[in-house]
Amino acid sequence: MSTLDEALAASQDWGVPHASAAVITADGRVAASTGDQDHVYRLASVTKLLSAYAALVAVEEGALALGQPAGPPGATVEHLLAHTAGYDFSTSALRAAPGERRLYSNTGFEVLADLLESETGIAFDAYAHEAVFAPLGMASTSIGDSAAAGGSSSTADLARFAAELQEPQLLDPATLARATGVSFPGRRGVLPGFGQQRENDWGLGLEIRGTKSPHWTGSRNSPDTFGHFGQSGTFLWVDPRAGAALVALTDRPFGPWAAEVWPPFSDGVLDALAAR
Repeated sequence: MSTLDEALAASQDWGVPHASAAVITADGRVAASTGDQDHVYRLASVTKLLSAYAALVAVEEGALALGQPAGPPGATVEHLLAHTAGYDFSTSALRAAPGERRLYSNTGFEVLADLLESETGIAFDAYAHEAVFAPLGMASTSIGDSAAAGGSSSTADLARFAAELQEPQLLDPATLARATGVSFPGRRGVLPGFGQQRENDWGLGLEIRGTKSPHWTGSRNSPDTFGHFGQSGTFLWVDPRAGAALVALTDRPFGPWAAEVWPPFSDGVLDALAAR
């Protein structure tokens, strides 16, 4: 049985220019790490985790409400966060009525960012910095030019965020529990890179493992696992049953290589955690 250090070391054989990873336990401790923890990577859609968290802070502050109308007629902030507003992936074209289908959409997050800016008078990147990054000490992190996919960060910073996702300091635990529960359950949809899913479960900006197959997490990840992966070759998951989170960042675009190596990598980490 491998140790956590040995399990993480597998990421250094992925044939990518740079790879960094860390395991963060439920008490917020970095249990093991590999690679340059301060190297800054493009996050692509892992940005959505950060943007969603900033939006949830705004909900608690009263700047937004989950039931607030947003986007197309009949849609709300919750629909935007849960990818059920009906938007196309990257345009404002509508492909379904709100709540009807799980249509993964960058547009929904851009609309959400614009709404938050109009409600607060603060640029979305600045709001995220003030609400999330500065309090958590995430000095290398930014949203950039897109709330959907423009972010950049380091493994060290995302380890701090992964600790927050397990024991929230910036949100009421009930809010985080709401975000990690399924919004609009039973919706079909395509999980990018992994195909059509009969139940494409999603929370409030957080993807939920559920019964999806195939998937980018491991076969040993529990259905309660939540997180996100990005097309830049990045991912972050939290498995509440395992009591740990895993961050893995690379600078090689997602492709068949990632779909092949990520699940056994996650399984190796979970095996090592179970053996401790």
